[in-house]
Amino acid sequence: MRAGPVAERTSARADLVKRSTAIVAAALQELQRGELQRQRRTVLGFAAAGSASRPVLGGRPLHDFCSNDYLGLAREPLVVRAMQEAAAVWGAGAGAAHLVTGHSAEHQALEQELATFTGREAALLFSTGYMANVGVITALAARGEIIVQDRLNHASLIDGARQSGARLQRYLHADAEDAARVIDAAEGRAALLATDGVFSMDGDVAPLPTLAALARRHEAWLLVDDAHGLGVLGAAGRGALEEQRLTADDVPLLVGTLGKAFGCFGAFVAGDRDVIELILQRARSYIYTTALPPAVAAAARMALALSQQQSWRRERLQASVARFRRAAAERGIPMLPSATPIQPVVVPGAGNCLAASRALLQRGFWVAAIRSPTVPAGTERLRITLNATHEDAHIDALLDALVEVLAG
Repeated sequence: MRAGPVAERTSARADLVKRSTAIVAAALQELQRGELQRQRRTVLGFAAAGSASRPVLGGRPLHDFCSNDYLGLAREPLVVRAMQEAAAVWGAGAGAAHLVTGHSAEHQALEQELATFTGREAALLFSTGYMANVGVITALAARGEIIVQDRLNHASLIDGARQSGARLQRYLHADAEDAARVIDAAEGRAALLATDGVFSMDGDVAPLPTLAALARRHEAWLLVDDAHGLGVLGAAGRGALEEQRLTADDVPLLVGTLGKAFGCFGAFVAGDRDVIELILQRARSYIYTTALPPAVAAAARMALALSQQQSWRRERLQASVARFRRAAAERGIPMLPSATPIQPVVVPGAGNCLAASRALLQRGFWVAAIRSPTVPAGTERLRITLNATHEDAHIDALLDALVEVLAG
């Protein structure tokens, strides 16, 4: 007897679920075989240790050499207190999007202070850096146009270009001549040229003056995502643009994050007032999401102020970078050329890199193993990051541990 329509639909759904489950299981097994499956580690708290606080993992405190808290502001008492006091006034969340009821006086003040800090007319807060890049690009580029990007740009810049409907063209990493070749071939259709300021996996800095001249010549927007440069580079911590003596006229679109050197959360884009207004009106990732909690904005305001008042944090960080590189060279540790807090040690092979990271963890050092697809296969690396709270003795101990681990 033939089954009825309801039974047939139920059976078809069951078959679909079985096939889907098998596909998911096979995909996860493939990641495991290639040692590419990512894992989260749960931090249980922080233990005070000299000038630093050390994350507690598996019941013991570790030396953290993989976070992006470059200036050591995430647990700075003044920043924490600013968040606590603002939460007492504003509550735990914003409650709505910025364009509904979520835009508070704390948000407004932070935007004004970020605009002043970056030397621009206005700034616009986003809930994450990913949302900022996607929002800016989709607001300013459209189908039929061309977006030109560095091959090693952050995923959010790449995804923003793809979502815009424009055609994405990529040039060789940090190669201004190849960028010129690509944008020349666009024949006037290039709407936007985008690059990281500091590249998050290599630690090198983009050739911004040449790219700025190139964008100006072709009348294209230049967008620089300086997430890893702001607060760190330049005498006043204004990032890669300050270090390379560029102004708002050279780089009309500057994206920055509050979750790295400033130790908080969120992101922003800064530029001319009318451009920022247009992004506010068009960026779906801004319009259709809840605003940052006002208490987070208050903490970011304090962190921004401290980053400017306490230049010793930047000075200490720069001294640690110099010490690390000098000592690594003395020990024969192969390093990529980077003068920023991001100091990668290439360990080719996903399994080899993961094993090195685990060996360091056993010795008390938390260093992330970066594998494909974040970096190309064959260029896997230990991504070591330095911050202003690292002590010389801990840096030297990490280097000694690296020598042991890399020797096998």
